[in-house]
Amino acid sequence: MTTVHVDGEGFMTEYDEWTDELAVELAARIGIELTDEHWKVIRFLRADFPAHGETATLRRVSTLAGIPVKQLFVLFPGKPAKKMAYVAGLPKPRGCV
Repeated sequence: MTTVHVDGEGFMTEYDEWTDELAVELAARIGIELTDEHWKVIRFLRADFPAHGETATLRRVSTLAGIPVKQLFVLFPGKPAKKMAYVAGLPKPRGCV
């Protein structure tokens, strides 16, 4: 078992501790089975984060990754921005309550 650093809400705080295997486990914890479409979102978020120093918003993911916001709600139901960040091992996006 690997130990990872998380904040009080369970979001990972160390970018380099994340792995694909961990993403599968995190997704399963919130009831999501990852598909290729989920991985497209996760890969975009992981690549975008180091360049901008914060987790991309839904609008940014939609615009730059070409995935409609409605589809993000299908892939990550309920609170997609929080769930996407959680599975991608990134901080909770700004503006999320």
